[in-house]
Amino acid sequence: MPGALTDLTVAARLGLRELGRAARGQRERAPDLDAFRTTLASALAAAPRGVVAEHAWIRLPSNEPPWRDSGITLRPGEELSYFAAGRAVASAALDVWIGPETQLWARIGETGPIRSSSRASNTLRSESGGRVYFGNYFPNDWKDASGARLQDDRVYAGVTGELCILAVRWTGSAADGLAALAAAGDPLGCFASERERLLLGDPSPPGWRHLWHIGDTEIFRAEKGPNAEPTLACRCEGDVGILQRDAPFALRPGTQLTWRWRVDALPGLVREDSVPSHDYLSLAVEFQNGLDITYYWSQELPVGSAFWCPLPNWKHREFHVVIRSGAGGLGAWHSEQRDLHADALRYFGAHPGDVVRVWLIAVSVFKRQPGCCAYAGIELRNGSEKLAVL
Repeated sequence: MPGALTDLTVAARLGLRELGRAARGQRERAPDLDAFRTTLASALAAAPRGVVAEHAWIRLPSNEPPWRDSGITLRPGEELSYFAAGRAVASAALDVWIGPETQLWARIGETGPIRSSSRASNTLRSESGGRVYFGNYFPNDWKDASGARLQDDRVYAGVTGELCILAVRWTGSAADGLAALAAAGDPLGCFASERERLLLGDPSPPGWRHLWHIGDTEIFRAEKGPNAEPTLACRCEGDVGILQRDAPFALRPGTQLTWRWRVDALPGLVREDSVPSHDYLSLAVEFQNGLDITYYWSQELPVGSAFWCPLPNWKHREFHVVIRSGAGGLGAWHSEQRDLHADALRYFGAHPGDVVRVWLIAVSVFKRQPGCCAYAGIELRNGSEKLAVL
């Protein structure tokens, strides 16, 4: 099982990589937050009169626990859009940082619900009115939809960096306001991007939903496979998403999970069983007791490797199993079959209850390398009993 030695080994390998990248000038520069504010302030000043009711600037240090009062109160029916730049830095030496599309969450009122975005901008609509608050996500996790946290807020002390946020309360609809600002001048493309995101609507493929405490993404999309069968395509780069579908199915001896997938690019750089290297693509099954087994294709760990998730918020609930490894076979379709009942007993030591959901997981938030794959033919079966998930 991985442990402190694995973490040190992975950190050393990634650290050497980053020294080389820094020497070659290949590391992405941190955003200039002063320039971000100056540019958007000029664009805001060019807005037609009567479009913006109020705006506020917030500098949110990444070591500050949620929640920060924006100073803006929405009345029932009003809308607010926000735009953010910056990063939360977990390790400057390893170049591990989180962007605002993952890090920044918002809520209206003291009890939420909390909201995230698939981009570095978002639009909130108030149904009953309330104050707008902003909060950092990483390295904590949400306990409930009001914005309570799983871990003690002291975990934020180890994070550096900050976000710069522009919050705009509109006089009319956000769509109209964004269109007006985009037309008046949009040097960073922020207003057009948020308008596009609004027009996109719910990014979840039909029948699926994003795990609420990870948030919405634009990572997954419904497509057709080589024989016109339904597939779910996945592309991640610098982000993280978990897509879920309810799949109630009895877990008995002989219960099988089958699927086909094509992996074109692995987001992991090295072995994935350490926090700074935990980028991967996988298919997971969640059971009644809240545990899940996730089957993934490793960059270098041998087939059969198995370990509990190294992330503090997930280490007691998610178990990883390597079913393919290395570059061989990338770009081709492969059929997989797992004996779920045998795997559950082997890895958990006890029956975890029946199957409740199937997940698709994409993580490239740590080293921000592109990951690309597609899934098809996901099915649970036991004898003549079958449940088609995709």
